[in-house]
Amino acid sequence: MARYKTMDMSPRLLPVDLEAQLVPGSFAHALHHLVDQLDLSAFDAHYRNDAAGASAHAPAMLLKAVLLAYAQGIVSSRAIERACRDNVLFIALTGDSKPHFTTIADFVSRSRDAIASVFGQVLTLLGKEGLIGRAMFAIDGVKLPSNASKHRSGTRAEFLAQAQKAERAAKAMLDRHQANDAGSTELAMDAKVRARIERLTNEAARIRAWLAENPNDRPGAHGAIRKSNRTDNESAKLATDKGVIQGYCGVAVVDASHQVIVEASAHGTGSEQELLLPVIEACTAQRNDTTLITADAGYHSEANLVALADRGIDALIADNQMRRRDERFAEQDKHTTKRDPLHDKSRLPKKPAVFSADRFVVAADLSHAICPAGKTLHRNGRNCTIGGYDAIKFRAPASACTDCQLRTQCVRKPDTTPVRKVAVLTRKAIVTHTQRMRERIDSDEGRAQYGRRFATVEPVFGNLRHNKQLNRFTLRGQAKVDGQWKLFALVHNIEKWANHRKVA
Repeated sequence: MARYKTMDMSPRLLPVDLEAQLVPGSFAHALHHLVDQLDLSAFDAHYRNDAAGASAHAPAMLLKAVLLAYAQGIVSSRAIERACRDNVLFIALTGDSKPHFTTIADFVSRSRDAIASVFGQVLTLLGKEGLIGRAMFAIDGVKLPSNASKHRSGTRAEFLAQAQKAERAAKAMLDRHQANDAGSTELAMDAKVRARIERLTNEAARIRAWLAENPNDRPGAHGAIRKSNRTDNESAKLATDKGVIQGYCGVAVVDASHQVIVEASAHGTGSEQELLLPVIEACTAQRNDTTLITADAGYHSEANLVALADRGIDALIADNQMRRRDERFAEQDKHTTKRDPLHDKSRLPKKPAVFSADRFVVAADLSHAICPAGKTLHRNGRNCTIGGYDAIKFRAPASACTDCQLRTQCVRKPDTTPVRKVAVLTRKAIVTHTQRMRERIDSDEGRAQYGRRFATVEPVFGNLRHNKQLNRFTLRGQAKVDGQWKLFALVHNIEKWANHRKVA
């Protein structure tokens, strides 16, 4: 019979070299040596134990633990505590310190300014290593839910209506019970009814207390009201391709040379247009006079282009019609909506062709136009602008179109369209910054420059969203969420530094 060695599961002490667990070339090894080079004195302002009190966990240890956890997709402070207790890599990096999850959570939520200092120091180091080219910066953002309920969003008027509704419901239940039972309300009332009345009353009281603490609505763009949120009033309702979420927009400015994030900030608004200028100002120290700024159509507005021109900032900002003008995307619409594979394969009827504007003869004094049927169309209102050109509108009288024999060739819907209108282009209108940007971005050079934007910034978000499993912010408040977003950006940049050192 075969003989085997016995497995001994009895307790024993095993010698472990913690330093040896940090394998050269790994992220943990690079993180350990990089953090030790940084000035972390900005974290010291939180502590008051110089002369008395218990010693605190070192900020370097906590920063290493959090960054390593975020690199592995671990965001929960309880999960980080568990890793520091059970995972040998975390034990080696933290020196077997075993920080409590409340210490980790407090460190992340209160250290936004100190984290920003660390972020700047890492950028300085990356610049010295030659990883920031400053030839082109690409700006983009991602909308992520936060630790807030979108069902608690609304204006002050809507919150007041909710409180009044809850109070009316509680009063109606109490009145109905008193009408049905003339005896003691407290003794005869059903426990479920009493609990529901108490819940409605408490909810109304909480809403009224919030209204008292927040006497004003949040201002929105162009004088509009931005909806508040009773769990996190600095977050916002954001429209995404997955629906509406309550959260923040994390914006990143990425250098095209090695995809280093040179600026990262989180904002409680879904309007990317109002974020463009503040984000560019925030990365002033990293760019130079020749740095090209690129951004997608979400950041485009005439006001933004004027401000960039006034400040002498070279930028390529796409508009929402850019792809429609680019012949390379001529067939992109066929991929957006797929028809039922079992549908009728016969071709759809084409829209009937009608007389184009060049079939109408405009008088020399521009007072009227003559249609193909010989009828007169009169000037209609003031001049307008179409596609950057001044145009004149003409409208036919009802008497000219009602019994016209060419009516079916002149209007696409003869049964519902009363008369024919036509606009005739006259001359080029005043050139706006938007038109100049369109001409530049539609040129061969502009398309080549803007084409680098997608390959620069999208892989960064792919790394953070997929590899690092960043699918939501776990904190409340813009300052705390901004700090967490910078921590994820730090993870990305440290990986870039580690990979560069490994290749070098």
